[in-house]
Amino acid sequence: MISDDFIMSEAIRLVDEGVAVTFPVKGISMLPFIVGGVESVILEKPVSFKRGDVVLAKVEKGSYVIHRIVSVNDGRVTLMGDGNLAMREHCTVDDVRAKIVYVVSAKGKKRSLEAPWRRFAAKLWYILLPFRRYLLWIYRKVKL
Repeated sequence: MISDDFIMSEAIRLVDEGVAVTFPVKGISMLPFIVGGVESVILEKPVSFKRGDVVLAKVEKGSYVIHRIVSVNDGRVTLMGDGNLAMREHCTVDDVRAKIVYVVSAKGKKRSLEAPWRRFAAKLWYILLPFRRYLLWIYRKVKL
């Protein structure tokens, strides 16, 4: 059996070479924008990134996460999953290994996270952080 670490290192190696890699997502930390266990993301080499972008990064605790950038200051990046209520992760700019520009549904439909209305929805979702617990509860009851 191939280990998750090996798969991740190979995906990052390919991304570093400029190859776009479709990668399955696990977990619920990016709900409602990315559904783990159902959808995949397309990893691309990060030419640049900014607040609001979704990236693959190696965080301080040593694991990789796919989360949204909350801030970039003095070479430090703060990340937070859209489905998280409070927890933030931190890494350096060099630890951002890929940018996620597309999400692929279980049926193969590709949607851009860069679309203006999706970026607006992500900003609104962040503003609604104090209500996120309730909104996610409703989302899970309706969608999952």
